[in-house]
Amino acid sequence: MNAPLTPTNTSMHPATLDRDGIAARIPHSGSMCLLDALLKWDPERALCRATSHRDTTNPLRSPGGLLSPVAIEYASQVMALHGGLTAPPGTAPSAGFLAAARGVNLHVARLDDVPGALLVSVTRLAGAEAQALYQFELRDEAGRLLVDGRATVVLNTPLPRPAATAAP
Repeated sequence: MNAPLTPTNTSMHPATLDRDGIAARIPHSGSMCLLDALLKWDPERALCRATSHRDTTNPLRSPGGLLSPVAIEYASQVMALHGGLTAPPGTAPSAGFLAAARGVNLHVARLDDVPGALLVSVTRLAGAEAQALYQFELRDEAGRLLVDGRATVVLNTPLPRPAATAAP
């Protein structure tokens, strides 16, 4: 395992966060904020805990349950939080959009039948002003690997606006 995660600037960015603190820092609110706690982080990594996978009202749940590809959304939220925590002091976090998920391994079919909490970790492998590449893992509380892969996030790219139409 890598060295312990520790924040670099605790006055601007706390060492840990609860669900409300996370929701205030990512573009997901209400039941779409899937994370319960930020456990630790540093400039390259972040680790969060989630229990929303067991919630029967989880907005990503399908009639077949909470299928394991949803893990990409859990990881994306940790990536968004990490991006906000590592933004230079006094600047707004960059807007990010998931551009690709690669090498995703689904070691379980569903997440809703995983007992206990999910532990969601992300590691920033590379990045610059316009994009970031992350490795991600979801594990159960016993450390069993559930889903892993890589994701590319495109930063500072505004969504295109629909073209204006002329009035008849």
